[in-house]
Amino acid sequence: MTRADGYLLDNRRAEAAERFDAFATLFDPITFRHLEALGAGPDRRYWEVGAGGTSVVSWLAAKVGPAGRVLATDIDTTHVAPAGRPPVEVRVHDVGAEDLPEDGFDLVHARLVLVHVPDRERALRSMIQALRPGGHLLVEDADPSLQPLLCPDEHGPAEELANRLRRGFRHLLAERGADLAYGRRLPRLLREAGLLGVEADAYFPVTSPACTALESATVRQIRDQLVAAGLATHEDIDRHLANVATGTMDLATAPMISAWGRKG
Repeated sequence: MTRADGYLLDNRRAEAAERFDAFATLFDPITFRHLEALGAGPDRRYWEVGAGGTSVVSWLAAKVGPAGRVLATDIDTTHVAPAGRPPVEVRVHDVGAEDLPEDGFDLVHARLVLVHVPDRERALRSMIQALRPGGHLLVEDADPSLQPLLCPDEHGPAEELANRLRRGFRHLLAERGADLAYGRRLPRLLREAGLLGVEADAYFPVTSPACTALESATVRQIRDQLVAAGLATHEDIDRHLANVATGTMDLATAPMISAWGRKG
């Protein structure tokens, strides 16, 4: 993630670990499929940007074997630190403010990171610069404006409240500089940056226990900000969390758009 005073979803909060677990359940199969297609294998060098948790880093480490290398960076490495043993190196780094002082990576990957980075253009440029010729960049990011609802089937009061709180969440993200339409721009941005063979797809979970766990952790993490901004009351939030805890709501996430290309 980026070092920004206004970052809403601080990795140091207790709920962050719950969010990372939910993201892993929801999105790891998609990410791993793309990494496999881009040639993940032994003796290669990977840079995992904004690693957050350990799931992707550990998967890459198993692929590269003892002769490969996985560099995992984030501005707060608390949750990824347990993976920090060969072939993994864990390093504190702000991709939106600092160029990486090395290059030659076979693949650079960032998931749900750049949407929050104030200087996304610099971050993308730095990631491409770190690739060897012929290396691949895979960027996966959300597009909350493309599908803004927590409950696409808004059929009752619980779903109406859920969508009102989701609008509040999106307001807080935008206020702190998140680009809520970033995901859809990725293919164009990768082409404009000079990458070759650019392709993209999208994944949109509609309901699962992981969506429920993610929503509970997120709302608990941003509760005080929602109330302080006048976007919800504590009573609203308590009622919503109780509704979510029933496990009977069809909760969705924003689409995650995966885009990839090759450095010439």
